[in-house]
Amino acid sequence: TAGINHPRLLDAVANHIVQSGSLDRFKPQALSNTVWAYATAGINHPRLLDAVANHIVQSGSLDRFKPQALSNTVWAYATAGINHP
Repeated sequence: TAGINHPRLLDAVANHIVQSGSLDRFKPQALSNTVWAYATAGINHPRLLDAVANHIVQSGSLDRFKPQALSNTVWAYATAGINHP
């Protein structure tokens, strides 16, 4: 990582993703990278993490995730301390 954390930018990006409803355009790897980046930066954005989790579960797209993307996604939620019902 670059070691630079910009919470306002990450908050703005997360809000944009959630408000635009654009998760359908994200490929599984992009979803995984997104939640991984927030967890790595130590930025907990519950609305984004909840929206991504709901999208993955409701879209039935888990079979499209490669093993590394799945493990990164699970790691991100565990690191963020998010329990998704």
